[in-house]
Amino acid sequence: MPVRIPEGLPAMGELAAENIFAMAKGRAIHQDIRPLRIAVLNLMPTKLVTELQLLRLLGNTPLQVDVTLIRMESHESRNVPAEHLEAFYEPVGRVLRERFDGLVVTGAPVEELPFEEVDYWPEMAGLLDWSRTSVWSTLHICWGAQAGLYRHFGIGKHKLPEKMFGLFAHRVLDARAPLVRGFDERFLAPHSRHTGIEAADIEAAPGLRLLAASDEAGAYLAASEDGRMVFVTGHPEYDRLTLRAEYERDRAKGLPIAVPRNYYPDDDPSREPVMTWRSHAHLLYANWLNYHVYQATPFDLARLPETDTPFRGG
Repeated sequence: MPVRIPEGLPAMGELAAENIFAMAKGRAIHQDIRPLRIAVLNLMPTKLVTELQLLRLLGNTPLQVDVTLIRMESHESRNVPAEHLEAFYEPVGRVLRERFDGLVVTGAPVEELPFEEVDYWPEMAGLLDWSRTSVWSTLHICWGAQAGLYRHFGIGKHKLPEKMFGLFAHRVLDARAPLVRGFDERFLAPHSRHTGIEAADIEAAPGLRLLAASDEAGAYLAASEDGRMVFVTGHPEYDRLTLRAEYERDRAKGLPIAVPRNYYPDDDPSREPVMTWRSHAHLLYANWLNYHVYQATPFDLARLPETDTPFRGG
């Protein structure tokens, strides 16, 4: 939320330079405020767990947020009761007739497939295209980030030699970017994926900035210059035990899976993991909601313009 200060206070210029949201009292008196409309396309198989993880982050600000959960109509989810989806999720076709301040697109366990071979890719591509004109800012997570980079910038993914699985250190590349305001210069975040995006491809794309990366996990956080597209290659929303649950699930299935790196104390799976990424997860979502949604979105959503980001339609 903005800090209200007297008109003409000399600190105003410096606060603006530091990306601190300060508002003169005259403007604040006339400010219209309404709840933010945030849509969430939840593609994760563990939908109820993901709902809780995302709502925990979206709800950790003073902003009032109205959340709409979205489901694909061309895909049958096997790990959640149909009654839950019918009761709490809107079909994507209905949502495409609406406008939103923000959209969150989650990861999905389809990353090893070419995008066009994902059974719901036509719906996904349509949603991503719709977001350019009907959503102010979209936050793409893991496979959702790969799909968004492919659709909007023509950036492809590549298969990794082994699963990027664990907790990794990242460095901030542009400390003045609003998305990383308040971040430590080094911070931790979980990853769980079989494919990756080259940092050089992001840096070479017109209108796209790489904001944080890891020596081990590669590109982590990127955003369009106008802040209307944000891409996170990892899973900052994960709980303390999410990586453990994935590790034990794959072991029970007899799948080749290594102990998640840097996650258990001394890499010992018998020990309790330490939650060391929670603060940056909350800060990332708070910064996105504040700087790229709340401060920027039109009061009248009917006035949403198309994003200026080049469209390549992968």
